[in-house]
Amino acid sequence: MAHVVVVGGGITGVSAAWFLRQAGGDDLAITLVEASARLGGKLQTVEVGDVPVDTGAEAMLNRRPEAVDLARAVGLEARLRYPGTTSSSIWSYGALRPVPIGTVMGVPADLAAVESSGVLSPDGVARVARDLELPGPGLDGDVSVGQYATERLGREIVDRLIEPLLGGVYAGHADQLSLRATMPQLVPFLRKDPSLVRAAARAKATAAAASASSASASSSDQPVFAGLDGGVGGLVPAVATAAKATVRVNATVRELRRTTTGWRLVVGSTTDSEVVHADGVVLACPAPAASRLLSDVAPGAAADLAGIEYASMATIVLTFPRSAFPSPLTGSGFLVPPVERRLIKAATFSSRKWPWLAERAPEIEVVRCSVGRHGETDDLDRDDADLVRGALTDLRDVTGVTGRPLASHVTRWRGGLPQYAVGHHDRVARIRAAVAALPGLAVAGAAYEGLGIPACVASARQAATQVLGALTSPERMQA
Repeated sequence: MAHVVVVGGGITGVSAAWFLRQAGGDDLAITLVEASARLGGKLQTVEVGDVPVDTGAEAMLNRRPEAVDLARAVGLEARLRYPGTTSSSIWSYGALRPVPIGTVMGVPADLAAVESSGVLSPDGVARVARDLELPGPGLDGDVSVGQYATERLGREIVDRLIEPLLGGVYAGHADQLSLRATMPQLVPFLRKDPSLVRAAARAKATAAAASASSASASSSDQPVFAGLDGGVGGLVPAVATAAKATVRVNATVRELRRTTTGWRLVVGSTTDSEVVHADGVVLACPAPAASRLLSDVAPGAAADLAGIEYASMATIVLTFPRSAFPSPLTGSGFLVPPVERRLIKAATFSSRKWPWLAERAPEIEVVRCSVGRHGETDDLDRDDADLVRGALTDLRDVTGVTGRPLASHVTRWRGGLPQYAVGHHDRVARIRAAVAALPGLAVAGAAYEGLGIPACVASARQAATQVLGALTSPERMQA
């Protein structure tokens, strides 16, 4: 019986195990090895004042089908839920202002929407409009979002719109993040025409046309995001159970070596380790761990993986009686630009965003705050009580909430989000080429082509296919 080891028990790892089981059937032995005490990675649901709240990822992109399809396949269709509101705001110039419609990560396709939102000053709006007239060559190679957008649109929109939207996804900085990796839909248009505004308009028009003509798109009104009743964290145990893998937690993989017949892994502590043999291996772990494990078998890939930096962040969940707010909360929450010099970078009005949560606790408002950006770890070193006080101060200034929270919960995600720096696309291509030269080995996860749950599931499927393909190749079958 062939044996595949999946290293890493986050959503990518459990998904890889599930895809392996679906394709390999019961004749395939699968071992899922996780270094921490639990499966799930950045998907985690905890009880905060008897209310289940996601402290990591809380939604799946619904218009990209991989994650929602997986949820249905493992029996969670009845638990799929959709946001009650998708409108959000930005705290800019001392007030909550609506996120302008028709942007691509803050790059505007509609100048009128930016102007009417009030996010920018009149001078800032005028500077953005100059993009339509500025000459320049088309995009060649890669560049940071901040550099290109500042040159074309001015600094104000970078600081007050693009930065908070990018930060909400990557917990990074526009001046460091790759335009090619974070806004790939703009790149084909920018190669021919340097205008960011026109590129955003063309990208949105292209996406709308593709959605309208897609047989899988039942309606242009299809919700953008989906969640699960009880929290997205519930996806992981359902997938893990369906994968029927042998699961080992608190088990660090210390070494990975090739053998004449496959792979040799050393699992466990330095004083209590064991050797595990496998025909195939999926590395579904973060880049630093993958780099360490590949140092012997693929040193070039290991070096590239070592160059992928990670951002640390924290989520602070607070619950309040609804009466604590002078006015009812509206929308799904708000983002905070770094130039506003606040502790929190975002707040989600979870009870407003997710109707299932409001139904479970109708008299409670659950607010989820995010703290931390790449390279900024001082705030995460503050104790829980101090973080709660800081988040509460910001919430009071923005929403007017009074009194103390009924309950609170702080979760720190050290090294949580990979940073797609300039050159990321080429870096990933080199990693994949090096790993592809080693039959029976694959890498997967958020470090490569996307941070969201659907991207991780797609990466897992690709890795499972790659490993199984090597196990069933004519060369191996004849060996």
